[in-house]
Amino acid sequence: MRVTMTSAAAGTGQANEDFVGAVPTAVVLIDGAGGFSGSESVCRHGVAWYASRLGGILLSLLSLVPDRNLSALLAEAIEQVTDDHRHTCDVADPISPSATVAILRRSEGLIEHLVLGDSVLVLDRADGAPLVVSDPREVVISRSYQSALAAVAEGSEEYHRLLRDLRANRNRPGGFWVAKDDPRAVDEAITGSCPISELAGAVLLSNGASRIVDRFGLTDWPGVMAVLASGGPAEIIHRVRQAEARHAVVPDDATIAHCTDLAED
Repeated sequence: MRVTMTSAAAGTGQANEDFVGAVPTAVVLIDGAGGFSGSESVCRHGVAWYASRLGGILLSLLSLVPDRNLSALLAEAIEQVTDDHRHTCDVADPISPSATVAILRRSEGLIEHLVLGDSVLVLDRADGAPLVVSDPREVVISRSYQSALAAVAEGSEEYHRLLRDLRANRNRPGGFWVAKDDPRAVDEAITGSCPISELAGAVLLSNGASRIVDRFGLTDWPGVMAVLASGGPAEIIHRVRQAEARHAVVPDDATIAHCTDLAED
């Protein structure tokens, strides 16, 4: 399997809170969330640390225990990273670091996948339209807060209160589910598999990169696969950055892992 990866921070000098990495038979993409001004008192490590730590543990587990199902591996990774900072940080606080997760693994003639949160995974089927794997629950709930957040000053006490309220919907019935401090969140992950013979490729995207389709509507998913084939992940992110500038949208970290030659060692 060949994997081409690109990750770009939201702005110059800003920490990239995404993570992407691969081992010979698997790819992991993590999109960190939870931090804002004042959250250092909750977790001294921060979102970028959480994302990279979770991603690194997952890659290690995918290499060392390839026979376990993806949900079990993710649950163990969440437990390990939580143990790494539960004694120094308030891991249960609504604004403590969390992350969305997308995993793709080749196993015995199959491509297995897992998505937890609002990252996107697209399976490029050899015959037929791409299969898009995503979870809309966070997007739906976040929309109900958009007008209130837009009406107050960013960084104000009221802004932080609204963010806390929004993030209190994480990992609870009726809310949305992400990797944070409770391994049981993996029970809500979207999982599945597909024969390798049916696929021409696959792509994993953080929500900062999937904006090209689901926010800006610059193309559709077949169009994304065509751009990846001709210009690679960097071209997708370049187009997203142009659209953010045109529409005066605050940039987000953007990360893509494009997988081809799925059957090859």
